[in-house]
Amino acid sequence: MIVSIRIQAESFDVAAETAALTDGRADIGAVVAFTGLCRDEGGRLSALELEHYPGMAEAEIGRIAVQAAERWPLHGLTVIHRFGKIRPGDEIVLVLTASSHRRAAFEAAEFLMDYLKTQAPFWKREHLKDGTAGTWVEAKGMDDEAAGRWG
Repeated sequence: MIVSIRIQAESFDVAAETAALTDGRADIGAVVAFTGLCRDEGGRLSALELEHYPGMAEAEIGRIAVQAAERWPLHGLTVIHRFGKIRPGDEIVLVLTASSHRRAAFEAAEFLMDYLKTQAPFWKREHLKDGTAGTWVEAKGMDDEAAGRWG
């Protein structure tokens, strides 16, 4: 199984990442792609700042990727998470899951995103259009509920 996990400041190219995951693979029947974007939070947000511990974040995402591979018959997965100041409309995260069949690819992608939203070691801080730094963002209750269904 191909696994690619990257934490980077630069944006990413979904088509190129999908091609890298599927190149030469006739056994893949489904690829699910989820791209998370930075919202402007009703027009008040100028940027979202994401911080992480290098090495630790990759290891933790790798740990959950192993769990996804144990639960679903995946042929590959890619997780790219950005850090630094992300502007509204820019990509924050990419999750690609590849399998022979769509259900496994969909469920594994959802599982990975639920983990990334609630437990991945990233810290998010809002920077507001009025020039002030907002609060550190906490996981929402609905995110915790979604993650809880995976047991």
